[in-house]
Amino acid sequence: MRPKDPFIGREILGGQYQVLEKIGTGGMGSVYKASQPAMNRMVAIKILHPKLANRKDLTSRFRREARAMSQLSHPNTVKVFVYGEMEDDGSLYIVMEMLEGRNLNQTVRKDGPIPIERAIPILIQVCGALQEAHDLGIVHRDLKPENIFLARQGGINDYPKVLDFGLAKVTERQMQPGSIILTQEGMVFGTPEFMSPEQAQGRTLDARSDIYSLAVILYEVLTGKLPFSAKTPMEYIQKHVTEPIIPLSERVADKQFPKELDEVMARALSKKPEHRFQTAAEFAEALRPYGGPAAQALPSMRSDKAGAKLAASGADSGKLEPAKKSSGSGLLIGVAALCLVAGVILAVVVMRLLGR
Repeated sequence: MRPKDPFIGREILGGQYQVLEKIGTGGMGSVYKASQPAMNRMVAIKILHPKLANRKDLTSRFRREARAMSQLSHPNTVKVFVYGEMEDDGSLYIVMEMLEGRNLNQTVRKDGPIPIERAIPILIQVCGALQEAHDLGIVHRDLKPENIFLARQGGINDYPKVLDFGLAKVTERQMQPGSIILTQEGMVFGTPEFMSPEQAQGRTLDARSDIYSLAVILYEVLTGKLPFSAKTPMEYIQKHVTEPIIPLSERVADKQFPKELDEVMARALSKKPEHRFQTAAEFAEALRPYGGPAAQALPSMRSDKAGAKLAASGADSGKLEPAKKSSGSGLLIGVAALCLVAGVILAVVVMRLLGR
């Protein structure tokens, strides 16, 4: 018989949470179902493996995940309620919302590639979660299908939640004293199949690296395959850096995709970050036309600032917007018009007097 899990039955924060059962495990920790009696709800608690407690790099990564996620409030990011250390043995934990469903990897492995009208609305919502993170200076750096969970929430199916910010890059102002910095040049972190070229080369990353990874995820979700044919992690890394992708419409013989979507994917998977979509919101808007009614019903992520920029460049409508007259020029035109009317009236009066 296996030894009993030491965390099952434990209480956290003076009995606020009671650990009930293990529901998953990974390289860094296990996830447990727990009750929160005061709120009459179930939660998920992620606990770092005790054997890793002396690894400063891993404890720093665990704390990094908790800090990053606790700052995010987007509905498509998993909610973190509290995090800390257990009173008795110092085990690190994160208390999160309880999700019911499957991640994208499990979904594709069980059901096969997802139809375009279902896949794109999911990815658009993920873009919304990433846009909030990026606006706060947080880059995920480990996007993969396992880290996108399809939950059922509020009666809605396919409600995606972004998980696991353990490799997140955060700005220096968000770093805590003693944090291990995971952003040095030459260091490679992440999952080889979904790495951006710059990530595979150990370069400094920004939001555009996440956009590349998300495009790889969408490619796999739609086709069941990755953008390259490779057999080993190192071969994937090499091809991300050097080899053009197999066009989406050529990857699976019996699947057809719009030519324009091929172009969107090619741009999102460009080798150079400056050639990609520059924001997650921009990528989402490029995908929207191909996602059917469900995608059209999702709120636009275009901010007023972005919209103004698009209008100024003419990118929103495909043509240049007419320049707006300033209030000063409008006032001068109004004064000139009044003077003209007054002159006409004066001329009429003079003519009548002369006629007499």
